[in-house]
Amino acid sequence: MYEHRTAAPLPTPQFRRRLALHGGYAIGMVAVSLLVGTAGFHVMAGQPPIDAFLNSAMLLGGMGPVGEIKSNPGKLFAAVFALYAGLVFLATGAVLFAPIFHRFLHRFHFEEAQRRETRQRT
Repeated sequence: MYEHRTAAPLPTPQFRRRLALHGGYAIGMVAVSLLVGTAGFHVMAGQPPIDAFLNSAMLLGGMGPVGEIKSNPGKLFAAVFALYAGLVFLATGAVLFAPIFHRFLHRFHFEEAQRRETRQRT
C-alpha cells in the first residue's frame, strides 16, 4: 500500500488522497461500531434507541456509559462494548496517523539514502 523507502515520497495531492482514504476507513470503523453498540444497548439493555446511541457514542468517545443499566445481559454487553470501544479508539487513531507517521519516516529514510548515494559517487 505504501511506497518503498527507496522510492520518492508521494506528491502532495496523492498524499492528501491517502489521508482522505484513511479518514474514510476511520469513519467507517466508528460508524459500524456505533451501529453495533446502538443495537446491542437497545436489544440487550432494553434502552430506547436514542439512549442506546448515546451510550454507544459516549463509550466510543472514552467517556463511559450514561444512565443505569438494570439487566444482566445489558451489563455484560456494556462491559464487553467498553473494552471493544477502547480498542476501536486506539485503532482509529492508528489508521488516521499512519500515513503521517509513514511520510515522516519515509522522508527521513529517503533523504538519508540520497546522502549515501551522493557520498558514494564522490
